[in-house]
Amino acid sequence: MFLYILKRAFRSFLTLFFIITIVFSLLRLMPIEGYFSNYEKMSETQIKVELSRQNLDKPLPIQLWMFYKNIIKGDFGLSMKYRVNYPVTKIIAEKAPLSIRMGLLAMLVSLLAGIPLGILMAHSAKNRIGVWDKLGTVFVVLVQAIPAAIYHLFVMIYGTEWLGPPLHIPTLFRETNWLTWILPVFSLSLGGTAYYALWLRRYMVDESTKDYITLARAKGLPSASIFSRHIFRNAIVPIVQYIPTSILLTLVGSLYVESLYSIPGMGGLLVQVIKLQDNTLVQALVLLYSAISIAGLLVGDTLMAALDPRISLAKKDTV
Repeated sequence: MFLYILKRAFRSFLTLFFIITIVFSLLRLMPIEGYFSNYEKMSETQIKVELSRQNLDKPLPIQLWMFYKNIIKGDFGLSMKYRVNYPVTKIIAEKAPLSIRMGLLAMLVSLLAGIPLGILMAHSAKNRIGVWDKLGTVFVVLVQAIPAAIYHLFVMIYGTEWLGPPLHIPTLFRETNWLTWILPVFSLSLGGTAYYALWLRRYMVDESTKDYITLARAKGLPSASIFSRHIFRNAIVPIVQYIPTSILLTLVGSLYVESLYSIPGMGGLLVQVIKLQDNTLVQALVLLYSAISIAGLLVGDTLMAALDPRISLAKKDTV
């Protein structure tokens, strides 16, 4: 187990290193205006002095080396457009908690809705009519086929219209008003709910047709015991691998949802600083999202290996 985690961690750090290097290099090819707060009013001499102060006049390998040293110290530089000369780490520290809370709530809703829906679909698939299976399939197909931006907008427009009169849900988000959390969290949870339902239904149907299930039924084991101890237990293992990764997808979805509801989190922040061309802050946010995604994959692989003893931990990594 330790060797498996060590190999995965090494690959994760190597992947993150390449991402950091590529993102850093590409941003250095962008116009230099993004590193100045008042570029239009500066003279050529002032621009050269400021470039020298930020070490932007040095060769790219030296800039990259200095950037890595600053990362180790927790220094991602200063914002030059969003908040002039304000530390990037402090800006992220102010925005991150709200996005994290909303993302975790959305993931919890996805689990609480998607897993029961997948179980109902799997049970219904055995029947000739299969009402739950058909309804669930329609829901999954709609969520998977329609672009997320469209159904996020649909939820916002019709959610406030249908739920507005009884609940008085305002359109704009307010952190202190729990009603304004309903629509954003619901929007972010739709993709995860569809995924959990689809794959749990598939894995449960596959497990129910295997020989060991037929043997268990022939021995007279209760249906409830077969379902809980064999079918569901084995079908849930691949789903566990997706749970940490769904954090990233929730954060990616928040890029649009937070802008849609004017939520002061990291998603709306990234959209805003890209428009402002605040290169330092864009760089920090992209690296943060990359680190979260890689960490999610690492945790997912580790959880799956811990729950399924059939996975080879040391000999092979092709799982």
